[in-house]
Amino acid sequence: MEPVSSNLASDCAAYENQLKIELFSTTRKTIMDKLEILTDAAKYDVACTSSGVDRKGNGRDMGNCIAAGICHSFSSDGRCISLLKILLSNECVYDCKYCINRRSNDVPRATFTPDEICELTMNFYKRNYIEGLFLSSGIVNNPAYTMELIYQTLYKLRNVYRFRGYVHVKGIPGADPVLIQQTGYLADRMSVNLELPTAEGLERLAPNKHRKSILKPMRQIQNGITQGKQELALYKSAPLFVPAGQSTQMIIGATPESDYQIMSVAESLYDKFSLKRVFYSAYVGVNEDKALPAVTMASPLLREHRLYQADWLLRYYNFRVNELLNEKNQNFNILLDPKCDWALRHLEQFPVEINRADYTMLLRVPGIGVKSAQRICKARRSSVLGFENLKKIGVVLKRALYFITCNGKMMYNTKIDEDYITRNLLSEHEKLPFDKDGMTYKQLSLFDDGAENAEIFGMTQKKDVTAYV
Repeated sequence: MEPVSSNLASDCAAYENQLKIELFSTTRKTIMDKLEILTDAAKYDVACTSSGVDRKGNGRDMGNCIAAGICHSFSSDGRCISLLKILLSNECVYDCKYCINRRSNDVPRATFTPDEICELTMNFYKRNYIEGLFLSSGIVNNPAYTMELIYQTLYKLRNVYRFRGYVHVKGIPGADPVLIQQTGYLADRMSVNLELPTAEGLERLAPNKHRKSILKPMRQIQNGITQGKQELALYKSAPLFVPAGQSTQMIIGATPESDYQIMSVAESLYDKFSLKRVFYSAYVGVNEDKALPAVTMASPLLREHRLYQADWLLRYYNFRVNELLNEKNQNFNILLDPKCDWALRHLEQFPVEINRADYTMLLRVPGIGVKSAQRICKARRSSVLGFENLKKIGVVLKRALYFITCNGKMMYNTKIDEDYITRNLLSEHEKLPFDKDGMTYKQLSLFDDGAENAEIFGMTQKKDVTAYV
């Protein structure tokens, strides 16, 4: 047999290498493929905002968290759109009945490496697509392994890629407390999802998760934040621990809890765990299961909206849940916002004299917000206020006029009668975030130009990628 020529041998080797490359590319997902899968998989997690932290750039590293650096831009349903919202992986060993990424679902799966997430974040940040990162994940192998991957990602992003922008990550229940502690020094905000309002609902729909294992890292983060503030008061160079606070999320409508039960849980979380924010996510039917409502029976968005309004009253208006709801009246009035509904049930406290009422009472007047109440208290020190002054201050008089007087006089000859005021308030159309004026719950496209995306990732072909934020 004649020996194989060197040219032929090299040609064969080149062909084999080319074949290996082709086989590799067909069996392994590209970073763009992963991006499509894992941004879409993250769209049901609403617990992210980019507020509450103020970290300036140092002239050496990339990014900052000052007000001008983080764009407080929100979609119509309140979701922050300034972050790259992504899952590290949609692989999951759990089989939660309501989750699209549950183990038993046949969906495309993908997992980022820590370096891939860092490169994505830096590329998008440099092109002004995003101002920060929101990172969550399915449970890969086990909670400890998943938390380790998240920690590695944040460590590289902060110390190797020198990124100082906003980062919000999920704390994984069941992970090593040391990992959660280390991650807390790298993140601006952490959240541990409560998932469902009650332990009974969690046991029925998410048998792999337990309320105690969820509350444990919540308590750890709370204690870490408190300790961090104390250390910062003593040492200016003390490292910050989750400076933007922690948040959580509850799915609404998958289980039969009333608004009263849901808001009582939220109030307890604010009181006992010092949470920055509780997010409410209307149930979206993505799985067929006898333990779940029918896929077509999604939780009404208006109910979610009323819960957010009530949550605002708890956090900023000094209301308590028992003032808004009770055992006899367990659900919010769909037709009226919670503040108006409370005022109509307590007409004995109205009308309020604008020039004499204290700040707490001003906050309870429909049509007067926190800023308006502060401006009223400041302005009336130097002058007596009338209705024209209130309009300039920003009071919504079409609501407030039924509940206030200026110098002992009402704006119009108005009856203090529940039916009369209710009819007039209902005639004023309430602008909802999902009304028929073009505002919808459609997810936003993070980047539209396929050619530029190809340039980012060193690709030559065009490919459209939609990121859900």
